[in-house]
Amino acid sequence: MKRNILKALFLFYFSFLVFSQSSENSPLYFGNPGPLNVSREEGFLIEKEEFTIFYNSIDLIPNWVAWHLSVSDLGEASRSNDFRPDSDLPEDFYAVKKQDYQYTKYGFDRGHVCPSADRTLSKEANSVTFLMTNMLPQCPDLNRIVWKDLESFERNLVLQGKEVYIFAGGAGKGGESQKGFFESIELLGKNGLPNGLTIRVPAYCWKIILILPEGENDLERISADTEIISVYMPNKQGISSGAGWKDYLTSVDFIEESTGLDFFNHLPDDLEGFLEAKIYSSDK
Repeated sequence: MKRNILKALFLFYFSFLVFSQSSENSPLYFGNPGPLNVSREEGFLIEKEEFTIFYNSIDLIPNWVAWHLSVSDLGEASRSNDFRPDSDLPEDFYAVKKQDYQYTKYGFDRGHVCPSADRTLSKEANSVTFLMTNMLPQCPDLNRIVWKDLESFERNLVLQGKEVYIFAGGAGKGGESQKGFFESIELLGKNGLPNGLTIRVPAYCWKIILILPEGENDLERISADTEIISVYMPNKQGISSGAGWKDYLTSVDFIEESTGLDFFNHLPDDLEGFLEAKIYSSDK
């Protein structure tokens, strides 16, 4: 009983610490979706100026990445393409390298979660998006077409006078590239033999975009009319044959059920429940 009370107090303190540090326009301003009751390896929080990552050192991919996007994040910086390990990981974590994805064998792209094009104000900001902690194994049809189209749509919203809060990640296990179906990418050691580590290939990639007019006092400005885009896309070739990302619209509720996460928990419960049940109109 005492142990359970201490655990609850620790989780409350951790939650309060993270929340109290989240100012307006920061990725976790509307709450940390968690889950908080996981081991350090299953969920290690990395807060960067450009985005926040909840990284899984067992699966070697992020559980989720969160970021805020406004016109002030966009500029003329070109794509850096400097894929590299993340030095912010603890020393005892394996830091995924560019070559670990073994594209020739497995056929999955190093798919950005926070897009390169969302961080073009400076060369330095763009470069941070190429850290391997910000990558998911994505099949080319998803990464280069459907996912990319949604990324362009979110930036167009910003160019039209909006600001957006975004969460994205992967769910499930097992994707299909042009090389076949794989549940994971097996890493190799210096001798060319498996080293016991694998990168989980997600079965689905999801994204949530909360849309507000550009302005201040964001928490107070959210209402039942606030728009949210939620998508849940299969990580398999052929996904680009339909109408695009609008074919995969869903609710935040569905993504929460699929991932065990809890988004926008800083909102009043009734407003949170209403918004998370909404499905974005594909006519817009």
